[in-house]
Amino acid sequence: MTVIAVSATRSSSLGRSIWAIVAGLLINIIPAVMIDTVLHRANVFPPGGRMTDGMCLLASSYRYILGFISGYVVARLAPDRPLKHAVMLGAIGAVMSSAGAIAMWDAGPHWYPVGLVILAIPLALAGWKVSGRC
Repeated sequence: MTVIAVSATRSSSLGRSIWAIVAGLLINIIPAVMIDTVLHRANVFPPGGRMTDGMCLLASSYRYILGFISGYVVARLAPDRPLKHAVMLGAIGAVMSSAGAIAMWDAGPHWYPVGLVILAIPLALAGWKVSGRC
């Protein structure tokens, strides 16, 4: 009976861990895509042209805020070891940002995608730190 209870607890904890990471990703990705779409439709960002430093600075500002918020959310939702969850979220963000950097390398200044990659983990960790689950 104890083995079943432990197994159910681990399964529940794993499910909550996965949910925490997925929620953190969704908190980051969905608003970013929505803001991008609005800025493209408002002709703030070019439809297919090269991004300027100013445009990248604007995009960085909300992406960095979302990275911080997603770190906070994942730490609050993590069933245990919130630091580990924040690091995992940041690492996934760094990998996804790296893929985006490779795909869009010539679409604007190089500091923009490099900054997204470099700051993915620190922003998630900052959110974790503020979450109070240290």
